[in-house]
Formats: sequence, C-alpha cells, structure tokens
Amino acid sequence: MAIAIRWAGEDLHAPDGVILGIVGEDDSGARDLLRQAGGRYLGPDDALNLSPAPVLALDHTLSRHDDVVRARAAASLERLRRIGSTILLASHDGEFLREMCDEIWWVDGGRVAARGDAADVLPQYRRHVARRLADWGRGVSQPLAPAFRRGDGRAELQSIETLDQAGRPAVVWTSGEPVAVRVRMRYSQAVEDPVAGIMIRTRIGFEVFGTNTELEGVRFGPCREGETIAVTFRFACHLCPQQYTLTAASHDPDGVWHDWLEDAIAFSVADSRYTAGVACLRATVSVERV
Repeated sequence: MAIAIRWAGEDLHAPDGVILGIVGEDDSGARDLLRQAGGRYLGPDDALNLSPAPVLALDHTLSRHDDVVRARAAASLERLRRIGSTILLASHDGEFLREMCDEIWWVDGGRVAARGDAADVLPQYRRHVARRLADWGRGVSQPLAPAFRRGDGRAELQSIETLDQAGRPAVVWTSGEPVAVRVRMRYSQAVEDPVAGIMIRTRIGFEVFGTNTELEGVRFGPCREGETIAVTFRFACHLCPQQYTLTAASHDPDGVWHDWLEDAIAFSVADSRYTAGVACLRATVSVERV
C-alpha cells in the first residue's frame, strides 16, 4: 500500500511494492518516521514477523540476527515487495541496504536530509559520518600506553600526538587531508647525533609507513643533558578508513635505542567512501573503446 506521511513539515510519499532504506544516526528521528508510516512496526527487540502486511516498518530488527536469518528475511521481504507491500527498512548496514532497497532516505536532525538512489544518498551519508567522527576526535589527546618499552634511558619520549590539518590534537584523521605526528623527547644525557622516528601500523600489526629524521635529511643534534625536543612529521593522510597504531623512538644512527615505545597510541582514519586495503591512492579512472 502506498504511504503518505506528513512529517517535520514535509509531505513524504512512497508507492506500492517498494523497499525504502532508512539511514541515520541513533538520534536522527528515524524511529519517529517509521512509527508515523503506519502499518506494522517492528523494533530492534521484536520478533521477526514478516507475514504479509500493506506497510511494514523494520527498525533495525535484523541487526541482532545471524547471516542465515538475515538471508531468509531478505527473501521474505522481496516476496512482500512483489505482492505490493511498502517496506521501510532502517539499518546501519549500508551494503545490505544497497542490495535490498529501491530508494534510500537519509534522516538527520528530525528531517529527511536526502532521498534517492543508494549510489547517490549513501555517499552523502558517509561524508556526514566522516565529518562527525573527525569533529568528535578533534582536540582529544591520548596518554601513552605502549605495548612495550625499551631503550638505554638516555632519552624519554614524553608524548606522541596525532594532529589534524590545523595542527590540533585529533584521534581521528580524515583520509586525504594534511596531518602530522608530533613526538616530544627529553634527553637525560647528552647525545651527539640523535634520530627520531615513527612507524604506523594497522591494528593487526601490518607495517604501513615508517620514517625518521635521518631518512628525511634532518639533524637536530647534539642534544644537551636536560634538553627537550619536539619533532613534527607532516604528510598527507593517504590511508584507508580503519584503526591504526603509532610507534615512536629516539635512537643513535647505528640503531641503539634511547627510548622506544611500541604501539604507543591508537588513532582512526575516516573517509566518505569505502576503500579496500591500507593505502588510499585516490585513483582516477578513464575509459576508452579500443
């Protein structure tokens, strides 16, 4: 059955025989929209009753079920669509919505912010989520919590910070933006030619990127006893969205460690789209007929 909803000052319509995907944050107002649609409403903890109904609203009802149940439910929803049911399907699983839905509605702040084809609306929603994550992580500094620490004690790493493009502490980087890592070290003994370095790894320990002041052609020694040095590494964040760790060290050119902090802090990378792997190379594509 077609639905017509007057919601948040807007007239919303959906025809017979469609599945509408609903995306939005938990406090977006999507739940109120689903209840306003009329028909049978199933919440997150309700039994999965997929018997025929003119209008069916699923409020994250599939989120607690396993893959077998979800696959059966997908087949049942397709049958309901074919007999003319109008289905509203709220989920945080974008790929599931892309496969199942005729149209996506993105709900934000108690209104429909965008609606249309999944290929158009889901990227808009992901950009919104990436911005929210970056805003949340801005200004946050992390205490050092290394997996292990080693060195002869001639230097102490006092802090390691991940900085956003404005130079502010941030535990979430946005893919593609300029970022920095700042390492602060205090030398308890004089060191003639110290080297400072960093290593980025994935959460499972895959080495992504490492460099040091010697490789970059920067010398900052000799350092006096009691002197504190801050070294900042700047680069573009060409990383795929996932979780990473940072290792940092001060050592001699021959590799003798003053202080080494393994996986000392963690940070995340957010992006407006899914990208496989680790390195986000921002490819461009051209096509020609040969």
